[in-house]
Amino acid sequence: MAPRTGFLKNFITRPNILVGDYTYYDDPAGPGSFEENVLYHFDFIGDRLVIGKFCSLAAGCRFVMNGGNHPTTWLTTYPFPVFGSGWEVAMPDRWPHHGDTVVGNDVWLGYGVLVMPGVTIGDGAIVASGSVVTRDVPPYAVVGGNPAQVIRYRFEESDRSRLLALRWWDWDAAKITRNLAAICGTDIERLRNCT
Repeated sequence: MAPRTGFLKNFITRPNILVGDYTYYDDPAGPGSFEENVLYHFDFIGDRLVIGKFCSLAAGCRFVMNGGNHPTTWLTTYPFPVFGSGWEVAMPDRWPHHGDTVVGNDVWLGYGVLVMPGVTIGDGAIVASGSVVTRDVPPYAVVGGNPAQVIRYRFEESDRSRLLALRWWDWDAAKITRNLAAICGTDIERLRNCT
């Protein structure tokens, strides 16, 4: 039986999915099943899914990419051009595109989270289980619901700014290891003084 949790970067095969170091995915089917949850990710669209370092992704997290968008300015919502057979004459110059989908560093996505195309989830954010993320999530926010709304912030604004400036996730592995007690603690001043 394959392990259910693993560092996600080791299982990515698509060039348009970028995952940072130490980010893990937990799924009963194993971390190798992650790419099945990245929906409508077609190479010809050109969008990317970018996930930062030290993220925790629970089972069932799904990402809808730009290939799932249909034109909304047409009189129809049906994507006739993709079926060819003469229907390609209606091919638009560009399909609807909301940009890359970006998950920051040290983000926790709960079980069954659905992230829509072009969304950015800020560093240190938490997305509650079952949430549908339809718009950007600020750093260190806790969001939940459908559509996901800010429930609260994990820290006061001044502390959030200091954490974003520290960017501990960019430290080398040796510095992180030396300072785990501070990183896993609650004292920002102690973290600021790490060497």
